Amino acid sequence: MIRIDNNAITRKESIDIGFLYQNAKKICKLVLLTENNNFDKKIIDQNLHRPGLALAGFVDLFSYKRVQVFGNTEMRYLEQLTDDKKKESLDRIFEFDIPCIILTDDNNPFPLLLEIANKNRVPIFNSKHSTTKLTYLLSDFLDDQFSPRLSLHGSFVDVYGVGIFFGGKSGIGKSEVALDLVERGHRLVADDVTILTKKGENILMGSGTQLGQKFMEIRGLGIIDVQSMFGIRAIRFQKRLEIVVELESWDPEAEYTRTGLDDSFISIMDVDLPYIKLPIIPGKNITVISEVISLNYLLKHYGHDAAKIFQERLLEKLKNKSNSDNRGVEYFEHDFE
Repeated sequence: MIRIDNNAITRKESIDIGFLYQNAKKICKLVLLTENNNFDKKIIDQNLHRPGLALAGFVDLFSYKRVQVFGNTEMRYLEQLTDDKKKESLDRIFEFDIPCIILTDDNNPFPLLLEIANKNRVPIFNSKHSTTKLTYLLSDFLDDQFSPRLSLHGSFVDVYGVGIFFGGKSGIGKSEVALDLVERGHRLVADDVTILTKKGENILMGSGTQLGQKFMEIRGLGIIDVQSMFGIRAIRFQKRLEIVVELESWDPEAEYTRTGLDDSFISIMDVDLPYIKLPIIPGKNITVISEVISLNYLLKHYGHDAAKIFQERLLEKLKNKSNSDNRGVEYFEHDFE
């Protein structure tokens, strides 16, 4: 079975404000408002925080290490305070080393807020999104950045919308199978190295490396550019991993699934995935079998399990103790092809 090294799982401990701004400003519609951006400040917590209680004076449980979101509630509260109370409230939270502040609903900061933020070198951003939408989008972005990741040696292909990872020993033919699938109209996600990121509890998203995206190494031929050769429809940058296929040389002593009644699974970062061990022998069309694996997975997903249906038919036949000759048709009509 494919070796999964749990010690190789990595996770980011922090990202800086500059990274957040450059990579999330488009989707979150972020606009920098402060003069001193201090983009080197670190975010070490993927969760967001709305500091309503902290602004009101209760800071015992203030999650100051998180990105602070000021929505309509926070801004309206501050606006109704006197200048002295407003300064007292803001000074109270700026005593903590907060990473940054995001104003939602296109709220504009009043001069005192900008003054104190610039003084303490805390970046303030504005977003046109509502607090609910900004929270959803930014939480998803931060969750992705802080999610556990694992690199696996193998090829990853989208086959009929199903993400299949091909693993196996070096030189077994993983890239060649992936290339054949691309030539048949399927889409390459990654070759040689696949980076898996755990999203939520039961989803693994796969992608290639930044260097290797769109490229494949074919032994005896060299490096090829899949996008330039087959077009944009031949690649995709990310895909959910749904099936793991291990290619191996045929071993007459090994046991291979014959009926498909006993499903096998492999655990990757505590996510159980269907696992298929596929022996390679001369004349065996692995590409077509890979397509069938994908289609069979889709059928099972929609409630049609061929192995179980065949088993039920067999048990029913044994139960009735039929003495028929088991011919597949009852009567040959006038069609002699």
